Amino acid sequence: MSWNVDTKQEDAMKVVGLGDNVVDKYEHIRVMYPGGNAMNFAVFARQLGVQAAFLGAFGDDPEGEHVAESARQEGVDISRCRRYHGENGCARVRLENGDRVFQGSNRCGVLRTEGLRLEPEDYEYLLGFDLIHSGIFGFAEDEVRTLKERGARISFDFSSSFTGEYLKRVLPYVDYPVFSCSHLEMGEMERLLEYAAGQGCALTLCTRGESGAWLADGKEVYRQRPYLVEARDTMAAGDSFLTCFLVNYLNESQKNPGGHEAAVTVSLERAAQFAANQCMVDGSWGHGVRY
Repeated sequence: MSWNVDTKQEDAMKVVGLGDNVVDKYEHIRVMYPGGNAMNFAVFARQLGVQAAFLGAFGDDPEGEHVAESARQEGVDISRCRRYHGENGCARVRLENGDRVFQGSNRCGVLRTEGLRLEPEDYEYLLGFDLIHSGIFGFAEDEVRTLKERGARISFDFSSSFTGEYLKRVLPYVDYPVFSCSHLEMGEMERLLEYAAGQGCALTLCTRGESGAWLADGKEVYRQRPYLVEARDTMAAGDSFLTCFLVNYLNESQKNPGGHEAAVTVSLERAAQFAANQCMVDGSWGHGVRY
């Protein structure tokens, strides 16, 4: 089964990642790779065959330039990005048996200190996309609210760092929330799925690593088992899963508006395959350089 999205050029889907980019510095080998949730979303979407852009902030250091140039090479439109004086987002990582272990970060560098500073024309630009993806590390909560109030379709990665107060603040403005739930008991995850549906979310995705993923649409709960592989590097496995699911689901729904259940199941299956393949890639999507 192919995981790529089948779209005609004239009606090709357009998606954008809004918020964070980082370099992941693998301290044990002194190699850094581009990444960050919103950037990963854009790159993976482009790899899946849809038009993709990223709007965020780069530092004017070598790390920022490496991420920007890598995104260009992947075909992601970064023309609206900000570039500030200071450090690009950076995380320090080690690998243990193929699993990434974070050692610390500068909390997204200039994105955190300077913000996105969106202008009216940036909002008009963003509203031209079929899906806007952001997340808890994107420092874009206010922008997400404004975009949703103006009719945008929003996906948002809450990772595993969310709190009850944060959910109350952000969830009402999200169509497709994503949660990392390996740390939760099953009952806690089920209550989270119910809560998101009660807030009006169309689809809620919860991932649990090797246990797979659960997706709720307010009526049914679907489970997707993973494709287990001997992982080379699990960095961005969750990002690849959520991206592949979302772009495939939206595309399938557009082609067959009455086929919701089929769109969900085929998109979850493709996402599991894509994520397994991603676990064989160094870093989030390659482009490693020594530092």
